[in-house]
Amino acid sequence: MAVERTHKVTLIPGDGIGPEVSAAVVKIVEAAGAASGVGFEWHTYAAGADAFEKTGEYIPKELYESVQQNKVALKGPVTTPVGGGFASINVTLRKKFDLYANFRPVKSLPGLETKYPNIDLIIFRENTEDLYAGLEHEIVPGVAESLKIITEKGSTRIALSAFEYARKHGRKKIHAIHKANIMKLTDGLFLRCCRKVAESFPEIEYKEHIVDNTCMQLVLNPYQYDIILTENLYGDILSDLCSAFVGGLGLVPGANLGVECAIFEAVHGSAPDIAGQNKANPTALLQSAVLMLHHLNETETANKVQAAIEQVYREGKKLTRDVGGSSGTSDFADAVLEALASPVAAS
Repeated sequence: MAVERTHKVTLIPGDGIGPEVSAAVVKIVEAAGAASGVGFEWHTYAAGADAFEKTGEYIPKELYESVQQNKVALKGPVTTPVGGGFASINVTLRKKFDLYANFRPVKSLPGLETKYPNIDLIIFRENTEDLYAGLEHEIVPGVAESLKIITEKGSTRIALSAFEYARKHGRKKIHAIHKANIMKLTDGLFLRCCRKVAESFPEIEYKEHIVDNTCMQLVLNPYQYDIILTENLYGDILSDLCSAFVGGLGLVPGANLGVECAIFEAVHGSAPDIAGQNKANPTALLQSAVLMLHHLNETETANKVQAAIEQVYREGKKLTRDVGGSSGTSDFADAVLEALASPVAAS
């Protein structure tokens, strides 16, 4: 089919397994788009240590400019040094473009056996403040301090994002997760904002859980949750916990959404120990690309890719090692491409 429209997308392959899973995802997205007359123009940039070696910058100016111009980016995993080194590329990009909403759907894939079948929940995580603001300093040798920043603006807009999504997509319940019993000013402000927003959405059940209790409740009965609405740090921890319900971080997509720009990324790490070995599972980044396609209003293409992913998992013949299979990255990608051409994905 002739290309009817083309989307310009900033591509950040990342490092470790990033380039492998990114290449697989680009191949699949292009194939699905071509069948619907949709083309993609990828503007590719390195970030992190690889970028520093080439440009002297961890995030090159050209990358910033590309995201600003294209308004949408697809990002593979980038290694973040622990306890030192450069700042998180993820956090830096979120702050730079004010990507205040971190959207992480956690949904079971067909055919994949887990301890919790038929999971379908969503996490809305505030993405720009809290302890993740990175406002740290050493008061005296041996004593470090980190500032927790919670604002009315930040709390209100993430709450609005969650409630507006729930209304649009027929979700019935939202839990605000907090630690306001201890952090009465910061988490208390977050809760007051959530309560105020909830008043405008009477059809949606609103509840509040303390974060430590939430961890226990999730393990006991994750089905009691529909949408989880929370601050930055709690959301980071809870989203990883919830990913275990559906098979792990290698499967779960993520979106960082702002008023002007959006960056879609896998939530897992760069796994340097298996980099270049054709072992990585591209599902998380592929499902993130599905979110990107929906964001671009390419619903038909998004649905085709999702249907193909689910067909491959349902059949269970070409899965990667992390989910009990024996196939490599390329074999899995080829299986998704074959599924794209099948009547199931094409319908």
